[in-house]
Amino acid sequence: MTAPAWTLEDLNLNAPDHFERGEAHEILRYLRQHQPVHWNKEWQGRVGFWNITKYDDVMFISRNPELFISSKNISSAYPIDESEIDPETDGQGKHLITMDPPRHVRMRRLVNKGFTPRAVNALEPHIRDITNHILDDIEHKERTDFVLDVASQLPLAVICEMMGVPRKDWPLMFQLTNKVLGSSDPEYQDDIPAEMRGTLEGARMTNKNGRLQMFEYFQQAIEERRANGGEDLLSTIVESEVDGQELTDEEIRWFAFLLIVAGNETTRNAISGGLHVLSEHPEQRKKLQDDMSLLPSAVEEILRWVSPVMHMARVATDDVEIRGTRIKKGERVVMWYPSVNRDEEVFPDPYTFDITREPNDHLAFGIGEHFCLGAGFARLELKVMFEELFRRFPDVQVEGEPDRLRSNFIGGVKHLPVKLR
Repeated sequence: MTAPAWTLEDLNLNAPDHFERGEAHEILRYLRQHQPVHWNKEWQGRVGFWNITKYDDVMFISRNPELFISSKNISSAYPIDESEIDPETDGQGKHLITMDPPRHVRMRRLVNKGFTPRAVNALEPHIRDITNHILDDIEHKERTDFVLDVASQLPLAVICEMMGVPRKDWPLMFQLTNKVLGSSDPEYQDDIPAEMRGTLEGARMTNKNGRLQMFEYFQQAIEERRANGGEDLLSTIVESEVDGQELTDEEIRWFAFLLIVAGNETTRNAISGGLHVLSEHPEQRKKLQDDMSLLPSAVEEILRWVSPVMHMARVATDDVEIRGTRIKKGERVVMWYPSVNRDEEVFPDPYTFDITREPNDHLAFGIGEHFCLGAGFARLELKVMFEELFRRFPDVQVEGEPDRLRSNFIGGVKHLPVKLR
């Protein structure tokens, strides 16, 4: 490996530039080899944290939720001055990803039955029907933006239907998801002053605006469900109780927010990233298209390779040692999934894309109590999309490089030009 252009002392994984420029894997590989528990300095008013880059260490943190809590925000970018935190739009401890036991378990049980293997499998015919309607819409084209016209449409349709969001509002959910999870990207900062776009304050304002619009939308939906009832997932949440008490409107808004945002963004990027990596490895793509029974293992390798959620943060509740490094009580640890999914001690030849890789115990969905609720749907949507895409457009080709999201949280692809035939 050539000498890096940065030093361990000045390395900063809070800066999204490394990810937008495609440098992250080189940096994470270097950290695994030289300093797998690495202190990331303070940056632009954001606290320092420990970069955790090895598989076994992420497993340890994830399986000890009392020692490493989620309720102090799951992002690396946490303000030094906590007065910056807006209680109206900050989700600390308010939704599943930022809840600790025992309430996390109780809240998750409210919707678990909608995400069981049986529930997922029962929806396969409908998901296939949605997929083919999406592909019908591009049938007449020679070229298209695969992200906007295909990859984003399937997970968005599935989660919006489950939540009872009318079809006319699906584009709004897509727009607001982009604002919240892509808030650092100037492309999505269209409702703030031009001079603030690309800045940390611009990202904060964009994120806040997206959340407030989402909350306003779901507040109206909550009131409608209370008045008229319903058969969708939002109605189930509205009618539920935890510990003998109904959920507050704020709790329901946050629940709905999480399901919509998480339910469409990550799978969108796995589908887009999947087509891109298959195009980069034509021998693997040919192997798959010659034998589509390999698709389940190909899906797992796509998830390992893409790692759509790049990090989650936790806060230590006591002093603890990891690899000889002392983590102090109150310090933040950031688990880097693209790194652990290429850990040489776990994945032989990790920089080889192999659709027959076995075993493939990647952590693209996390592990432990916060394992992704929608993992079953994500896997099914990936499987169905590639089955139908290659059946109908066997010669689809990526034209040019993906336009990547400016983010250190989501491994996003904003645009991917493709030639369909």
